[in-house]
Amino acid sequence: MEHEHPEVTTAIDPAAVELALVDRARNGDVTAFGELISKYERRVYRMARQITQNDEDAEDVLQEAFLKAFEHLDSFQGQSKFYTWLTRIAVNESLMKLRKRKSDRTVSLDENIETEEEPIVREIAVWDDNPELRYSQEEIRQILDKAIDGLKPIFRTVFILRDVEELSTEETAEVLGLSIAAVKSRLLRARLQLREKLTRVFKRKGEQILGYAK
Repeated sequence: MEHEHPEVTTAIDPAAVELALVDRARNGDVTAFGELISKYERRVYRMARQITQNDEDAEDVLQEAFLKAFEHLDSFQGQSKFYTWLTRIAVNESLMKLRKRKSDRTVSLDENIETEEEPIVREIAVWDDNPELRYSQEEIRQILDKAIDGLKPIFRTVFILRDVEELSTEETAEVLGLSIAAVKSRLLRARLQLREKLTRVFKRKGEQILGYAK
């Protein structure tokens, strides 16, 4: 009687697959690098668009970031995720775009702000009802995007990396060259500022709706 052997399934490690692509690209395999571009171009563009607030600049950042990544693949040691390394390049390119604008010549991620995680007491109005009951998802998305655009670059960039791109605090600190305490502090301030902005918007729109209903 023959014994049936259970089939052995080997889980595919996405990180190992990605490193294999990077190694092939490093050895001149353009197709492999094309796969990396396809995997991350939408995320890089979205992030660049949110930082630069400009479609044309975001397109430039996308091209320049991947070009620099390809040219400097030898410097990628694999100690962090490839996307983290790529994000650092894209963020630097995005901030350079901001600095080149006449109105944003003083943009810097090195601006002096407190980096302690002290509690910030802030008067925040309470939303009288759930915004989702009053607005469509698309309207809420537009309101949120506008509020994010209104943040200062040092706060906007941290918020985008942590809450939009969902990088960890450690990865965000690595990308921006900041301490973990600085990332946490800036993220907290960004969230508080967004809450204030959104509270004002929803309150104003609510008053407009009530005014129309009278």
